[in-house]
Amino acid sequence: MAGESDLDMLLSAMAAELIDGLYVFASVPDGIVPEDVHPKMVFQEAEGMTLILLKEEAEAGGLTFEFPCRMITLNIHSSLDAVGFLARITTALAKHGMGVNPVSGFYHDHLFVPDGRERRALAVLKELSA
Repeated sequence: MAGESDLDMLLSAMAAELIDGLYVFASVPDGIVPEDVHPKMVFQEAEGMTLILLKEEAEAGGLTFEFPCRMITLNIHSSLDAVGFLARITTALAKHGMGVNPVSGFYHDHLFVPDGRERRALAVLKELSA
């Protein structure tokens, strides 16, 4: 099933959902994910394996982590080759002084925004989709 690629449709139909939990970014240089750690994302880089996971799992696994953040899922099946969707979103958030780490999955895009800024991010996304 192909995802949506029309930018206007993506922006107007996206439904931003705040996902429960406080997330962090960690890196495991040896590529070994501790037992009982269940990352939302795993990405292998030259320097090590990046994990996005719940803060409590990172702490329990003894991992060093950064960027406490909240996860917002954009509930529209966006095409992996859609042009400009995340650019419009990240630009809108940047205008409000907010950094964001976007991650694209097969079906949806996910935004990791600084903890404490999630309500403002949701308001910006709502304005953008109006």
